[in-house]
Amino acid sequence: MNFGHKAARSDRPWWHSVVVAACLAGQVAGCRSPQARDLHYLGDADLQYYKNQATQIDYAHVHTAVEDEVQFSERPPTIRDPGAAEPWDLTLQDALQLALNNSKVLRTRGSFKSPANPLMVNPERVTSTFDPALQETNTNFFQKGIESALAAFDTQFKTSMKWGRDELVQNNFLLGGGLGFGQELVAETAQFQSSLSKIFANGGGFEVSQNWNYQGTNQPFQLFPSVYRGYVRADYRQPLLQGAGTEFTRTSGPILRSLPGLAQLDGGVVIARINTDISIADFELGVTNLVRDVEDAYWELYLAYRTYDAELAAREAAYSFWRNAKQRLEVGRGSQADEAQARDNYFVTRIRLENAAASLYMNEGQLRRMCGLPVSDGRIIRPVDSPLTAEMVSDWRVALSESLVRRVELRRQKWHIKSLEMQVAAADSLVKPRLDFVAGYQVNAFGDDLLSYESSDGSPASKYNSAVTTLMRGDQTSWDLGFEFSLPIGLRQALATKRHAELKLAKARAVLAAQELEISHELAHSLQLIDWWYQVSQSNFYRRNAAQKQLEATAQEYNAGKIPIDLVLRSEANLAAAEVGYFTALVKYNQALTDLRVRRGTLLEEYNIHLSESDWTPEAYEEALRRAWARSHALPAPKLRTEPREFVEGDWGRYVLDGHDVPTGLPIPPEMGGTPAAMETVPPVAPAPIELQSLPDDAPAEPSQSGPLLSP
Repeated sequence: MNFGHKAARSDRPWWHSVVVAACLAGQVAGCRSPQARDLHYLGDADLQYYKNQATQIDYAHVHTAVEDEVQFSERPPTIRDPGAAEPWDLTLQDALQLALNNSKVLRTRGSFKSPANPLMVNPERVTSTFDPALQETNTNFFQKGIESALAAFDTQFKTSMKWGRDELVQNNFLLGGGLGFGQELVAETAQFQSSLSKIFANGGGFEVSQNWNYQGTNQPFQLFPSVYRGYVRADYRQPLLQGAGTEFTRTSGPILRSLPGLAQLDGGVVIARINTDISIADFELGVTNLVRDVEDAYWELYLAYRTYDAELAAREAAYSFWRNAKQRLEVGRGSQADEAQARDNYFVTRIRLENAAASLYMNEGQLRRMCGLPVSDGRIIRPVDSPLTAEMVSDWRVALSESLVRRVELRRQKWHIKSLEMQVAAADSLVKPRLDFVAGYQVNAFGDDLLSYESSDGSPASKYNSAVTTLMRGDQTSWDLGFEFSLPIGLRQALATKRHAELKLAKARAVLAAQELEISHELAHSLQLIDWWYQVSQSNFYRRNAAQKQLEATAQEYNAGKIPIDLVLRSEANLAAAEVGYFTALVKYNQALTDLRVRRGTLLEEYNIHLSESDWTPEAYEEALRRAWARSHALPAPKLRTEPREFVEGDWGRYVLDGHDVPTGLPIPPEMGGTPAAMETVPPVAPAPIELQSLPDDAPAEPSQSGPLLSP
């Protein structure tokens, strides 16, 4: 029970545990009987410790060190206490490099603080850099790795040595072998066995075994009182129908190692290698999502800085208008309503600035999380790369063909289909009856001693002084040759297995068709987003220029006393909204470009991120070289299929679309859209670091009650 180890940790006598056990038994009984619910303890009152501690939740004592990024992280900045953070100018390429270097476990943006975050509720399902290696070494019966599948072909060695003695009183003179009534029949025995067995790629199995038996007895009328018998035997078994051939063996594993009627369709080496390829595809998909999330977080932080700059300028302008309105009121040139309206507008812009600062800190923290950085390290990230403003023109047919070739999801599904196709072919073999060719040859041995010199006295018994000598003479042999046949009437298990595999293959092909249709819709949506946000960003750019001119004109009119302050404040708010709207549309446009790269499957390549497998083992290279030499010196066999079937596609850069071979990965020719034209824009200004300061000394009295302000 749980309290047992707790009691062992305390310095208390053993009878305390007995008392506690009795008390707990009374507690269990008390749950059933109202009269026995009160607990009574014998001994001192310190036994209450066991009552309180035995039911508490325990925590595993694991010796792991907390990462430096966690234990040495500083307090995160806030709008009221930003701290003395230094700006850290970070490029997008550096952010991606940090994320890839610090992400043994791949994170996602959408799962942050979610109750269903797989990193917290289901960590075994989280994508990590360990996944391909885990699959490579997987020993699960239904998801074997390559090493586990190759283990079926390992040479098996078995050996055993046993000794014994048996003494038995004889109850019958005749059956006692001449020992006499009541005499003991004594027998001493020893046995030594060993064998080597090997399964071949064609499904056949070969075994070499040896067996030695010793028997010594006091029974009379024997040639030798003790004798050694033994043999050396070689056996070979080859399936001819069910489970025959290298294709079945490499797909499902050797049938000689499977249970009768329970052959596994996906236990072979080739299927294990496909499972590794699927695991690599899952890892590549996780890396793609990580890169996309990092880039999106980078541009959102850029937008947060731009929004903060726009709101800061709006607050400074509102503060200036407020001071101007108050001064005009004091000299009798303004009205109380204008001063109140200017004051209200100032606090509106101040709230917007505080929201922008809080959003900036939140986005900076999200980028840090995706890059695997600590919460705070005395620096604040400041993006220095500017979003793309040029128009991107993409040809629909080229983009579609490239998506259908390079999307990792389709590659994963095609590997799954390839695996199921091989399993269906293996299931066809299981429908056949079991017919095995068997053959064996054995050399027997017999002798008084296991190993001794042969006597030359000429007696018949002298030939059998040494069992090893008789074995080496080879004049005592036996052999067997034949066939073994078995057939379950109806083949219900095999037919059900085949039908199940065929239905899985049909579903996988239907899923592939649905995925291709889904990808075409995703690509179309991405192109629509690009066109949408590019056009909106252009309109917002012109809107920003118009708002700037409007603000200048209304300010002049207000200073001349021709218009009320309401129009000036409205113009100032329009300029801030136009500034934020322009950069929002520009960031959305760049995020749409990133989404298009994801839908086309080119995101990693465009950032020069490449995934590759490690080198093979030396034995694999030697095996490949031997097979290459065998193929180069082999003679052609017209009636036999001597060339292996195509298993993988080497040229990913072409795809058949509408009956035509469409090249992918090529630059867009001018006739398909021309050179992208740059959008008219102003050079982006690097955002300034955030600091904390109070209002000026000559400010009106009201703002001093609202606390500190943020300014660059």
